[in-house]
Parts: sequence; C-alpha cells; structure tokens
Amino acid sequence: MDGDWTEAEVGDFLRSRRARIRPEEVGLPAHGRRRVPGLRREEVAQLAGVSVDYYVRLEQGRGTRVSDAVLDAVARVLRLDDTEHAYLRTVARPRRQRRTPAAAPRVRPGVRLLLDGMERNPAFVLGRRMDVLAWNALGDAVNGFSRMTPAERNVPRQVFLDPAARDRHPEWAAVAAQTVAHLRLNAGRYADDAGLCALVGELSLKSEDFRRLWADHEVRECAYGVKKVRHPVAGLLTLPYETLTVPADPDQTIVVYTPEPGSETAERLALLGSWAAR
Repeated sequence: MDGDWTEAEVGDFLRSRRARIRPEEVGLPAHGRRRVPGLRREEVAQLAGVSVDYYVRLEQGRGTRVSDAVLDAVARVLRLDDTEHAYLRTVARPRRQRRTPAAAPRVRPGVRLLLDGMERNPAFVLGRRMDVLAWNALGDAVNGFSRMTPAERNVPRQVFLDPAARDRHPEWAAVAAQTVAHLRLNAGRYADDAGLCALVGELSLKSEDFRRLWADHEVRECAYGVKKVRHPVAGLLTLPYETLTVPADPDQTIVVYTPEPGSETAERLALLGSWAAR
C-alpha cells in the first residue's frame, strides 16, 4: 500500500458512506433527480459546516492537513460508527513511513506459554495480515494449522481460496464479509505494508467474491463474536471467541475460542483434544 492507495481509498470510502444516507434522513428534501444514490458532496459539506471545495479536496485525498473537528463533523453527517470514524482519520491523514524490509513476525516465548496454558480453549495468534503465527494444541486440532504451508496459514486465503471453506463454515457469507472488513481496517492502518498490499492484490485477482466485498468498503473490528465450524471429526462446533491485543506487539492478536462449560461444543472439544493427543 502506498500514498496513491490511501488517496483513492479516502474518496472511495466517503462516497460509499454518502450513498448510504437518504436526504430525508438528515432533513433535506428528497425531490429532484439524483444521478447517484445518497447525499451529494455539496450537501455533506453544508451539513458539516465546511466549504464545498474543502470537502471535495478531502474526497480527492488532498486533505492531509484536515483537522479533527472537520473529520468529526463529516463522521457525524455520514453517521459513521466508532470503527468507521477511526478508519476515516487513518486514511485521511496517512502517516508516511520510511519503507524498510519487513522483519518476519516473531511471537514471544511468553505468548506461546500463554497459548499452551489454555488446555481447554482453542487459541492462536494472528498478525496484521491475518497470518496465523502461533497456536496451541487444541487450536491446531480444530483448524489443522500444522498441516498447512506458511502461505496457506492465512485467514483470508483460507476463506476465499480454499475450495473446502464453504463446507467448513456453514455461515460462510458472514465469515467472508467479516474477514474482508477486518482486512480493510488493517490495510488502512498499515498503508506502507507491501505484503498486505500483495495479499489484497492476490485475492482480488483470484476471487470474485473477495472483489465484490472489497468494493463495499466496510470496516469492522473482530473483537468478539460467534463462529460455527464443521469439523470432520468433532462435527458442528459453535465457537464464541474473544480477541486480545498483545500489549508489547500491538500488531499481534490472540484469538481464543470460549465455549460455555458443559455445552455440547465444550464436550466435543474435550473429545477432540483427547483424540488429537492420541
């Protein structure tokens, strides 16, 4: 990703958010023909209290000196949620960083010990590109990380390029949308990450579903939720999950599946752990 990407992204993102808002929702008359759905640039500028020229420059990626107050006003008009608001600030004022070869992500020994200590909970560590960097035994039993190549050990590639993904994920459409929304969020945060740019390019070339979802410009944190997985041995698993950012390595996230004790999924995981150990 580079400056050209962020300049295009801020415009595409704002246009996609404008298209969601009907004029009558913000007290504007809805009559008259509109070439595009949603609010016009002039209307957003008026409601945000800035000049049309100023807002146009923002959509064109030329508003790198834009103030928090203006971004807050635009976010209010476009009804952005907290994640979208933070994303707008990131892509509107990208930090220019000196490009250096990216070091291979390293998971600290203490984090690996933490994973191994979660004997009843499948757990793994994701990097900024959603690569799986480390896992515990039960996490491996559920996901099969140790049987994958390093390139395959990447969540977006698994979701969009693995032919078995739709069978593995009964709610594949929701998983795919969430995966793309989180990947776009990271793409905005790490605009200078060449590997992240290459991943987006690869998926765009190889997956029509990815291209369609990427064009929606959705951004979303995956802090917690529930995922259903169909396992070849354990059957259908309903897996609530929580994510924890590693304080010393904020690019890394620990994902922990947390089934309710005594639930059918917890019992199936216990059997799966015993089977994997044997």
